[in-house]
Amino acid sequence: MIWAEEFSVEDLNGRPKGHIGEVLEIEFTEITPVSLSARMPVNEKTRQPYGILHGGASVVLAETLGSVASNLVINSDKYIGVGLEVNANHLRPVKSGFVTGICTPIHIGGKTHVWDIKLYDDRGKMTCVSRLTVAIIPKT
Repeated sequence: MIWAEEFSVEDLNGRPKGHIGEVLEIEFTEITPVSLSARMPVNEKTRQPYGILHGGASVVLAETLGSVASNLVINSDKYIGVGLEVNANHLRPVKSGFVTGICTPIHIGGKTHVWDIKLYDDRGKMTCVSRLTVAIIPKT
C-alpha cells in the first residue's frame, strides 16, 4: 500500500468545501492499495460551447486526483503536495454522462511525485491521458 494511512472514499468526499473540485462535482469513487479513482459529470459546468467536455475540466479532474493522491502518501503534519507540472492529451470527445479518472504512481520520491492519470467515458473508452508532477514542500 502506498498510502500513509488508511483512507476511505467517504473521508475524501468529506474534505473541505469551496474549491474547484466541488464546483465541478468531482466525487472520489475508489481507493485501492496503489490507485485512486474519481468521477466528474459531463454537464453544463464542464462542457465547452460546442457541447463536449472541456479539456480544462479534464485537467482539473486529473490534477485533483494526483494532488490528493500525493497528499495521501506524505506525512501531512510536515509536508504538502502541490502541482508542479501537468499535461494532458485529449483523445476523444465526451458529450454526456461521466468521466472517471484512475490515478497510479509513476514515481514517489521525497521531493517529487509523478502520477499517471487516465480518464474514461461511461463506455470504458479512454478520453484523456495525463501526467502530473507534484512538488513535496515543507509546511511553513
